[in-house]
Amino acid sequence: MNLLDAAAILVAGIAAGGINTVVGSGSLITFPTMLALGFPPVVANVSNNIGLVPGSVTGAYGYREELKGQKPRLLRLGSASLIGALVGGALLLGLPSGAFDVIVPVLIALSLVLVVVQPRLQRWLLARRENHHPHGGPWLWVGVLLAGVYGGYFGAAQGIVLIGLLGIALDDELQRVNAAKNVLAAIVNGSAAVLFIGMWLLSDTRISWLAVLLVAIGATIGGLIGARVGRRIPPMALRAFIVLVGVVALYTLLF
Repeated sequence: MNLLDAAAILVAGIAAGGINTVVGSGSLITFPTMLALGFPPVVANVSNNIGLVPGSVTGAYGYREELKGQKPRLLRLGSASLIGALVGGALLLGLPSGAFDVIVPVLIALSLVLVVVQPRLQRWLLARRENHHPHGGPWLWVGVLLAGVYGGYFGAAQGIVLIGLLGIALDDELQRVNAAKNVLAAIVNGSAAVLFIGMWLLSDTRISWLAVLLVAIGATIGGLIGARVGRRIPPMALRAFIVLVGVVALYTLLF
């Protein structure tokens, strides 16, 4: 990896860390960047997942004020994220690499649809605010579990999926919902990362540790920046940028 490639991954990590904290979908920045630099898809995905963990943690820390009073909720839902992430990570490592090449373009396309429809989804959630169950309910736990499986396998836009689920089920402000989303995403990324590292120690699972380090440094910086100034970024501009990168990722994978 030359200096220019390393700089590109670092910058992508900063962008992804900030985007994950504010919206979700940061992997649509780092993952296609690594693909464009010649990383095999599974190696890129595993290395990217591990590298983004510190950014998830700093993003959650940046929303610590909004997390006050949510400990019981996060303990319950965090168990679903943990189980789902381990299942998703096991699927990633257990399925043939060719399956990843087929499944990921579909997941990226789904992620892009979620990015585009997010404003309408948020308006719908606000309109149904009075109908929210104060404690979520069993179906929310199942939904968070499935989001964890998705996040452990690939993860782009898992934050948007979580915001949608939490916003429907919880009677709370969207900023507090976003704070909870950051914690759950950190649990998913961290759990999957532990699984990937364990498999690397026990088998021939390939990880680019230099890419992990660069993404981790960038994501840590981006997570702190996203928590501070992310709400000032024009949503339309951010959404358009994510969609553009996602389209490039689709093109890279398919052609």
